[in-house]
Amino acid sequence: MNEDAGPIFRQVADQIENAIVDGSLPEESQAPSSNELAAFHRINPATAAKGLNQLVADGVLYKRRGVGMFVAPGAREQLLKRRRSEFADQYVRPLMTEAQKLGIAPHELTDMIDRWEDPR
Repeated sequence: MNEDAGPIFRQVADQIENAIVDGSLPEESQAPSSNELAAFHRINPATAAKGLNQLVADGVLYKRRGVGMFVAPGAREQLLKRRRSEFADQYVRPLMTEAQKLGIAPHELTDMIDRWEDPR
């Protein structure tokens, strides 16, 4: 886990969310257990459980008594919606603010984006 990326339990939750978003952990599939996550990341099982329980509280995972935690129906769409909103707040709003300061019209910005080539 990365000490610079916030609390470890949040990193565990983010890892599970990323797997749901990218499709490697589909809806209705079983999420890794807190013991599996703890062993993999070499962290306390209670810390891993805190990350999983946060996802339950958020409606991303649900518990099946005696079986484990599973990805909730609609979880991927819920996460995509939240992340798109966060993307707009973090990137688009500042981009539009700066473009306005520079006198760049929205259609000019769209043209810049359309012409942008990935340098990789």
